[in-house]
Amino acid sequence: METKGYQNSNIEKRSTFNIHEMHTFLEDMFCKDLLDQIWRTLQKDPLFQCSEKELTGQMSMEEIQHLEHLRLKRLLEYNFVDAELFIEHPLLATYAPMCFGMAKYGWGLSARLGLNGSMFAGTIKATCTNPDMLELSKKASRLEVYGCFALTEIGHGSNTKAMKTTATYDPKTEEFVINTPHFDAAKCWSGLLGDGATHALVYAQLYTPDNVCHGLHTFVVPVRDPETLHSLPGVTVGDMGKKLGLNYFANGFALFDHVRIPRTHLMNRTADVTPEGQYVSKYKDPQKRHSAALGVLSAGRVGITGMGIVNLKVAITIAIRYSAARKQFGPTPDAEIPVLDYQMQQWRLLPYLAAVFVTDHYFKTSYVDSHEFQLKLMFGEKGEHMDNTGKEIHALSCASKPLTSWLARDGIQECREACGGHGYLSVNRFGSLRDDNDPNCTYEGDNNMLLGQTSNHLLSLLYQLKRGKQIASPLGSTLFLNRYAEILSATNHPDVTTPEGVLAAYDWLVCYLLAESHRKYNEQLAMQKDKFTAKNDSQVYYCRTLAMAFIEHVAIERFYKKVYQTEVPQSVSKVIRNIYMLYGLWSLEKHLATLFQGGFFKNGNETMKLREEILQLCSKLRPDAVTLVDTFAPPDWVLQAPIGLSNGKPLENLYKNFMEDPDKRKRISWWKDVLNQPSDQVPSSKL
Repeated sequence: METKGYQNSNIEKRSTFNIHEMHTFLEDMFCKDLLDQIWRTLQKDPLFQCSEKELTGQMSMEEIQHLEHLRLKRLLEYNFVDAELFIEHPLLATYAPMCFGMAKYGWGLSARLGLNGSMFAGTIKATCTNPDMLELSKKASRLEVYGCFALTEIGHGSNTKAMKTTATYDPKTEEFVINTPHFDAAKCWSGLLGDGATHALVYAQLYTPDNVCHGLHTFVVPVRDPETLHSLPGVTVGDMGKKLGLNYFANGFALFDHVRIPRTHLMNRTADVTPEGQYVSKYKDPQKRHSAALGVLSAGRVGITGMGIVNLKVAITIAIRYSAARKQFGPTPDAEIPVLDYQMQQWRLLPYLAAVFVTDHYFKTSYVDSHEFQLKLMFGEKGEHMDNTGKEIHALSCASKPLTSWLARDGIQECREACGGHGYLSVNRFGSLRDDNDPNCTYEGDNNMLLGQTSNHLLSLLYQLKRGKQIASPLGSTLFLNRYAEILSATNHPDVTTPEGVLAAYDWLVCYLLAESHRKYNEQLAMQKDKFTAKNDSQVYYCRTLAMAFIEHVAIERFYKKVYQTEVPQSVSKVIRNIYMLYGLWSLEKHLATLFQGGFFKNGNETMKLREEILQLCSKLRPDAVTLVDTFAPPDWVLQAPIGLSNGKPLENLYKNFMEDPDKRKRISWWKDVLNQPSDQVPSSKL
């Protein structure tokens, strides 16, 4: 049928760079080629095609979860990647979220792969030496058993030291007794626990026979019979219910009534209990032991960092393609222009496009850092260098999760609004993206709470400097702090609208906020506040802002090194450096008040220059915007948002979507009530 009155113009592409050279420069091409192969394979598999019922959100939670489990089994049957490939190409793991998180069916597959494969099986491999448990991890990888990760309790999430589930050792039987002493100790929010997990990695307070508590440790606890999926004796387990999003898998709860497990089910690489009941650990410091027990959470936060980026990639792809094709108004009544040509639309969207490139590069480098660190732990490497690396990864992951989950939260909403009314249609995905991204701000630690961990690390480094000790930074993220005094005492600063000026401004910003946070904390102590209260009352405008500025600094610095200190293809250099500048200045603008407060900026002209440069950079990136999203956009069958498809015909695609579903054109079942005709569906009035 002719779609007269609807626009039929392809997206205008005025790209200045070679897309293949951009891929070669930014991507691991082995990983990218494998990703393309996976997509081509799954496109031919009916199991991975979304039905109309799934697309329109009419499936029940149980139906969705069943379908996602079937997809997981099929995916493992394909065996796209074996263990040796992961060792050779660690970045392969970063492409799983890309592959499945970008799809209309969302995060179900990635979550199942990550929770069962990495968080359960991977944690066992990294933290246990017992052969039976290592064999169990292999079974989980083959889905012969199904594992989950149970840390959070109803009464405690972020405060892990206050967890109440207990594991008391009984030397008579050489078993641990796992118990839930009170309802607020019930494990909850455990992904996969609600829909079929057979085993759980349970975090519990370890008690030896002398009634001494040795703190939080990890145990493998069977929760369901692998043959029947009935809960095991002493275990009460279930689904927490429907959530705002991420209903592709079930978050469950569990209570344990004196459940006995073998001694060998303790994850014992850092601490163990002898058959007689003696506690032994390579860590004498309880704090280090606690940190080692929770070390896996850093890897989880690195993964969530990537999830936020993927969500933003999907949203910005849809919004920019639509904005480049959708025409509205113009200099004359018969000459409408694409809305992406408007300065306002560029200012709203293109900084988020730049953010995708900068944070994606940060995520990939941080994943490699985390992967290499975990491998060294598995092979028993230890020492001061490893301790410093672990602290640095912890501090970075505690800030990078807030950075990208908040970027995605704000970016998805901006993209939705930038697409007008059509962006509000469920089929165009912004609603599901928003809901599915939302928990990234909470799980594995509330974002604001986590930023306190990062600022604590930075303050500890300042104390080192004040004692005359140089900062050791194995990953290089805090090396600039060794110039702390020099940076703050400088009176002349480079122009912030230059590449080096952006970095110099962030050097100063982090150092200034570190000094102010230190001052604020000591000021609170001088008011006779205890350390806990003093730290708590130094967060807003100080420590929290410090942590955010720091992680922005790290992401910008790593991208600077990529685009200015390595060989860049000539056709790519201009656009990729404009991306660096736009993200750097856009991020820096959020701190204008602090830059003025501390005296880095002396007058309003500097602010005006910064903002004018942001607008100029948006204008410069406009011709490349569509091709830039093409560098990371998935195939149309994966994206499935009518207004964001690659053919450049958003309104035709939308019209086609209207017409494909005959139910949308059916007469309503209650039509008689509309016409005030007698209806047998409405009960008669008793009056």
